[in-house]
Amino acid sequence: MEQKRRIAILGSTGSIGTQALDVISRHQDLFQVEMLSAGSNSSLLIQQARQFNPNAVVICNKDKYREVKDALEPLDIKVFAGVESAGDLAGGSNVDIVLAAMVGFSGLAPTISAMKKGKVIALANKETLVAAGSIISRLSRECSSPLIPVDSEHSAIFQSLQGERATIEKLLLTASGGPFLHLDRKEFDNITVEQALNHPNWKMGSKVTIDSASMMNKGLEIMEAAWLFNIPVDKIEVVVHPQSIIHSMVQFTDGSIKAQLGYPDMRVPIQYALSYPNRIDLNTRRISFPELGSLTFFAPDLEKFPCLAIAYESFRKGGNIPCAMNAANEVAVASFLKGEIKFTQIPLVIEKTIEKCNFVASPTVEDIFSTDKQSKERAQEVLTQIR
Repeated sequence: MEQKRRIAILGSTGSIGTQALDVISRHQDLFQVEMLSAGSNSSLLIQQARQFNPNAVVICNKDKYREVKDALEPLDIKVFAGVESAGDLAGGSNVDIVLAAMVGFSGLAPTISAMKKGKVIALANKETLVAAGSIISRLSRECSSPLIPVDSEHSAIFQSLQGERATIEKLLLTASGGPFLHLDRKEFDNITVEQALNHPNWKMGSKVTIDSASMMNKGLEIMEAAWLFNIPVDKIEVVVHPQSIIHSMVQFTDGSIKAQLGYPDMRVPIQYALSYPNRIDLNTRRISFPELGSLTFFAPDLEKFPCLAIAYESFRKGGNIPCAMNAANEVAVASFLKGEIKFTQIPLVIEKTIEKCNFVASPTVEDIFSTDKQSKERAQEVLTQIR
């Protein structure tokens, strides 16, 4: 890379954002932080700003503005508040790459703003494509705004496709199976929040960790893969791979399969997205195949993990249904994390919310925001009924 790449991070205080800053700190000759944004974690945002000295920071929670402003005033760092400011600054002329790492639906609007300015998007927010896949895909083409996946599975596919001109026959998305892969279905009603947050392989934020436990995360990734790689959902197969060494695979029409392997470490796909098409050094654990001994694979159990089946069906219905599904899932997961509902009630909330959704076949951006709002309200109504 000839000159430093200037990075804006949407969601710098979350799991992906903090790991991205760890990558950048190890390669300060290659990357420069231009903008950081956070939701409400003002103390960590202030700490990050002091370390990386960006041109600007955004605290989306406007109540925290004065705290951040006062703390950073001696450093001559511009401070803004609100999600709108995050999108505006990410699209600035001083930014080369936008890492979209905000949690959930909140990441959609600022990502769209940056795409309209033709920015390279390192996409870690899968809900953006789930809720508005057709819109995001169109913007990517029309605004020359490339999407580089950061999810480990989609990064693995992206890496496996480099240099290929062959036709894809099938994508194989691997899934760890989460903490309840071998738990008897009869025990699912007794699952605690602490158990669901105890992922065997990956260190992630609480929302995505619960999604992984329910396998909704894999459902979201199916949708993301379909949009990213322009492939029918029926050509995307989920394979449970408990070791999380193979991060995903591509099968071509000659029967050949290419895969990307490595020990679980989100810094690898984050760094690849920021440095693409180059590979740069990373001090991470290396695979020893004799030590591994064996890798195992299973078909997913859709009865134990109905969220995965719900995701497949929602994508087939199309329109604004995936957006409604995503909104209901966000509400249900938040309720579970508060101890208000059982783990097994998460898919119930999603299904009942989808049933109440007013179908829109070709949604506009306004339709997507409306669907998200209405679906979250309806999901709350469902919660009131089942508690």
